[in-house]
Amino acid sequence: MGIGLALLVSGLVGFLALSYEILLFRVYGFLTGGTSSSFGIVLGSYLLGIAFGSLGARFACDERPAHAAPERLVLPAWLVLLATLGAWILIPGVADVVCNHSFAWTLPAVGVVAGLMGAVLPLVAHFGIPADERTGERLSWIYLANIVGSTTGSLTTGFVLMQYLTTARIALVLALGGLGVAGLLVLCAGQSVRRRTAWVLSLGALAGGLVWATPRAYDMLYEKLLYKSLWHFWPDARFAETVENRSGVINVDAPGKVFGSGVYDGVFSTDPLVDKNGIVRAYAIAAMRPSLPEVLMIGLSSGSWAQVVASNPAVGHLTVIEINPGYTEIDKRHANVQSIFDNPKVTVIYDDGRRWLLGHPERKFDFVASNTTFNWRGYATNLLSGEFLELVKEHLTPAGVLFFNTTASLPVQKTACTHFAHGFRLQNAIAVSEAPLGLDAGLWRERLEAYRIDGKLIFDPGEAAQTRRLDDIVALAAEPKPGDSTGEVESCASILARSRDEPLVTDDNMVTEWVRPWDAVFPH
Repeated sequence: MGIGLALLVSGLVGFLALSYEILLFRVYGFLTGGTSSSFGIVLGSYLLGIAFGSLGARFACDERPAHAAPERLVLPAWLVLLATLGAWILIPGVADVVCNHSFAWTLPAVGVVAGLMGAVLPLVAHFGIPADERTGERLSWIYLANIVGSTTGSLTTGFVLMQYLTTARIALVLALGGLGVAGLLVLCAGQSVRRRTAWVLSLGALAGGLVWATPRAYDMLYEKLLYKSLWHFWPDARFAETVENRSGVINVDAPGKVFGSGVYDGVFSTDPLVDKNGIVRAYAIAAMRPSLPEVLMIGLSSGSWAQVVASNPAVGHLTVIEINPGYTEIDKRHANVQSIFDNPKVTVIYDDGRRWLLGHPERKFDFVASNTTFNWRGYATNLLSGEFLELVKEHLTPAGVLFFNTTASLPVQKTACTHFAHGFRLQNAIAVSEAPLGLDAGLWRERLEAYRIDGKLIFDPGEAAQTRRLDDIVALAAEPKPGDSTGEVESCASILARSRDEPLVTDDNMVTEWVRPWDAVFPH
């Protein structure tokens, strides 16, 4: 085989193997809604497959001594070819399987694909290294080439290809790359001109077939991965918008519901009259403090909360920290929120919220709002732990308020009420502060009656139905009954009383992230 060819093939195979792993993790991460265990389970399946593939290569090495004829290179060529086709098929295959069966049963297929690719490296070492005094040295170089290829594949696919290409196009690029590696091995196998010609023509035809088939096989990939069950998925459920980048996948369905990397992430709606997204929580900010010169919002999503907060006349300036720029790309297409990007009161910064706070210790805010994602998702602890709450506290003014979505997690609510002196729950969100805090009914009514978004009154005083809805919203400001945990408003005292046996959320225990079964199917 020659050490030069062995080094090249080892590096290319490493590049393909780790690129496929990154791609499969995106698929399974989306499929599970970002469950914390997804990475470990996918990685474990992949590594187990590589281990068995390497073990299987031992028997091939026993039957094919290193000094055998060059046509032995056809074997690793076949392995690369089968692994490439298997990975290309696996991604849409998983999407089709989950509509009928538990997706845990697709993990053996991940192992098979990894095993086919994993068998190539020992074969390359076997055929590329002569048995002499430099065997160990050459083996180390081949292993190094594989590590360099693997690292390059992870970085290139994860940070570059995913930023500019869709999952379907990345799968096609990798598949064509795999065909190229297989073709390289065949051309170096010393076969007859006739056989090499047949191989080249076959691989060329296969490449053309993949180019033709990829858009069709991968059609509605994310719809199938999201809805999972045939009861939820139907042919007309095609997403109206999809943005893919290295930060994740954003989908919007026809009615305007937003999904971020496989879970519900909001609705394009600022309407409190027909409250489809709990937007009354954003309007409640107007009842907590009469003046809010500086407000920080962690997370943009559909932009609905940002639009409501920026339209609050008590807000002087709103700083929004969003980790995924794709939301801006989508929000600018929707009329009811697009004006926030032209609003001089609003500054949008693309960064991780916690990292930004750590990097700007000098910034102080009168209000911090976060419509935080589901508490069971991976990395959710970063925005829910006691350590994070203390970090936010350092950025609040003396009467500053933190208001965030607990997604109904009692440990999260207990943690918030433990780290702050005052607070209350409003629906599934909680507001906490070091200063006395509540909903001022008079202030709320006054603000809601004058509330305008894009110059239009939210509540028309001439409409009886709207007046009744306004009364219902303001009624939420009534003092909650002691010990009442069933209403939309609950005091911190009540929360602490009924959560005595619940743990506090910390960076170390990540208590909310490890309670959900990996293959649990949740409603959308």
